[in-house]
Amino acid sequence: MEDKLHTYFSENDFDILEPHSGHIDRFQRKLALQQQNKPKKISWKWLSIAASIVLLLGFYLGSMQKDDASVLTKVSPKMAEAENFFVSTINQELKEIEKFRTLETEVLIEDTLDQIEELEEQYKIFIEELKSNENKKQIIKGIINNYQQRLTLLEELLSQLEGSENNNNFEIKYDEII
Repeated sequence: MEDKLHTYFSENDFDILEPHSGHIDRFQRKLALQQQNKPKKISWKWLSIAASIVLLLGFYLGSMQKDDASVLTKVSPKMAEAENFFVSTINQELKEIEKFRTLETEVLIEDTLDQIEELEEQYKIFIEELKSNENKKQIIKGIINNYQQRLTLLEELLSQLEGSENNNNFEIKYDEII
């Protein structure tokens, strides 16, 4: 074994000389330059804490939403069923409206969405009153009326958007004829 090591070291020429003068200075400059260009590490600890907070906030908001739904279910299972119908219909209308979103229709759509947000705030007030008030029939009528107003606003907006699209198509066809 010793023989193999001696032959290996004798056959290979290793650099055993001292480095040139200024070698340490050059090495330190390169090291400092490399540390400056080194990208900053992301602190996974803080990122995981932020993700945990977002997750907890999501669970909290989800439980609050479930509490509102359970209030309606306690009042009447039919009311919860009606609310599900209204919510799904409103979501379908919103998806249809998003298809018409352009720069020209942006103001009209945003105005209607602002009105719907006001109705949403009114809905939240109804839910709070429903939890505490004894006159539940009147509040339920208010909630249903609130949903109907939202649907009416969305249907009117959708008909305006479809009408403006048809007018644009007519203008194009009329221009093509000439």
